[in-house]
Amino acid sequence: MKILVASHTYIVDINCEKFKTLAQLDPNIEVTIVVPKTWKPGGVQNKIIETQSRIEGNFKLIPISNFSQNNQGLLTFGRDIIKLLNEFQPEIIQVEQGVKSFAYAQLITLNKWLNLKAKNVFFTWWNLPYESKFPVSYLEQYNLSNTDGLVAGNQDAADILRDHGYDNAVTVMPQLGVDEVLFSPKKQPELSQKLGINQEDFVIGFVGRFVKEKGILTLLKAVKSLPEKNWKLLLLGRGELQETIIKQSKHFKIEDKLIRVESVTHDHVPQYINLMNVLVLPSETTYEFKTLTTVGWKEQFGHVLIEAMACKVPVIGSDSGEIPNVINDAGLIFPEGDSEELKNCLSQLMLDPALADKLAEKGYRRVLENYTNQALAEKTLTFYQSLSD
Repeated sequence: MKILVASHTYIVDINCEKFKTLAQLDPNIEVTIVVPKTWKPGGVQNKIIETQSRIEGNFKLIPISNFSQNNQGLLTFGRDIIKLLNEFQPEIIQVEQGVKSFAYAQLITLNKWLNLKAKNVFFTWWNLPYESKFPVSYLEQYNLSNTDGLVAGNQDAADILRDHGYDNAVTVMPQLGVDEVLFSPKKQPELSQKLGINQEDFVIGFVGRFVKEKGILTLLKAVKSLPEKNWKLLLLGRGELQETIIKQSKHFKIEDKLIRVESVTHDHVPQYINLMNVLVLPSETTYEFKTLTTVGWKEQFGHVLIEAMACKVPVIGSDSGEIPNVINDAGLIFPEGDSEELKNCLSQLMLDPALADKLAEKGYRRVLENYTNQALAEKTLTFYQSLSD
């Protein structure tokens, strides 16, 4: 099976692991990933990345000339994409720029013009209700009517596109898996000592952006009234609420329990997660649906959850977006924004180590079965095969 994937996501090498694994499942599988030759990542001022080709066995990453260097929807490829398609002759074409993507429409059209007869597949994270008007509605309907398979990053994304008329094959899985070798249980005595964490401390952890929608202020309210037992709040990240967090912790008189760590490189994140007795993802939905416009955000997946579960750290999450589906019965769920219920969840784990151990083990098994790069590669292949039946 020859699989071609197009997305700016795979400019970052670590993001390619799922498809590298897929290319190793069977010697007859070839995976070619197309990425923009130049790209300007969000939040990086005046910095344009020039991508380089990579070949590892049956896995190839090939930069293609592109139009638009920082807009996912407007991204399209130059004439060299035609030569690649003709030479590679893919059986699956998957574009990961969303349903209203010009790149997806371009690949659908080239698939027809070149008579490749490949199955058209796209990936989307978009999980907020929306309406489309002309000409965007025409682009969306063209893409949907020519789609053989949808890979949705969450259940809401799948349901929304069903409402927009899509009625072909769907599978729900995240875009990226977790590296179970990097994210694995491992004690961190030196880092504990460095951060002033004692063996008897119950460490409540948060990893992510310090912004309102991540629910970090709800987490602060929840911990302020916890019992006087030894506990620490470890916050790994940064963002616009950093000063507010410091002020709130002083107001709640818990500043001595707060440990703040600036964002670290991805390969160091497991060290900090392994300091935690529980990881909390208290995300809060903040969207408003207006006429033909959706403004806001809802948790699309919560990748840090599966990273913590892979480290055998029990998790607590709000009921925003995909979080309950990710956690399932391998953790605790509370109503988003409800600091009292979050406090109750934290108290349960602090007072019941057996429950914490049970959830940690269930979470670990859930990750290995569903969310490693190996598990996602196998699920992806099964889905592709079903499109050819």
